[in-house]
Amino acid sequence: MDEPEPTVETAGRKGRPTPKRREQEAKNRRPLVQDDRKEAKRIQRERRNEAWQRQRRAMATGEERYLPVRDKGRARRYARDYVDARWCIAELFMPVAMLMIIAMLFVGLYPQMANVIVFGTYALLLVAIIDTLILVTMLQRRLKKKFGEDEIPRFTGLYAFTRAFYLRRMRQPKPQVKRGQFPS
Repeated sequence: MDEPEPTVETAGRKGRPTPKRREQEAKNRRPLVQDDRKEAKRIQRERRNEAWQRQRRAMATGEERYLPVRDKGRARRYARDYVDARWCIAELFMPVAMLMIIAMLFVGLYPQMANVIVFGTYALLLVAIIDTLILVTMLQRRLKKKFGEDEIPRFTGLYAFTRAFYLRRMRQPKPQVKRGQFPS
């Protein structure tokens, strides 16, 4: 079908009347509270559960897209891989602290033994902190060399420090590298 050639009179027009303000506002109006609150709650719960499931899968597989904001980014991945590739004395602290608590229940009759256990635990904590600070210092040097200072998120050193104190199998996101397999 042939459309008529635009003339000087109709060239700037849109070909339909301007809608009334009342009609436009009615088209954009949505209720603040949905009519069926139970249904809205159910839909919201389903969306939240789907997001949580995606995040759990990402924590297991290391899929960057669905990780929490705390764990996203190339520098954070590098820090995770570096910590996971290294043996840390800090990993031993939690199990030793649990054993100390259990031992303290049974050595109440031997105060000298209790003192040795407490001082031993403090010594392990001190050595673990020193070892982890060395790890963080070396990691920060490598991060600056690889990514530059602008690309490194704040508190990446603290992120690595706290990750080092967890047992390897309890770390989240799960380790993606084997021991000794340092990132390049």
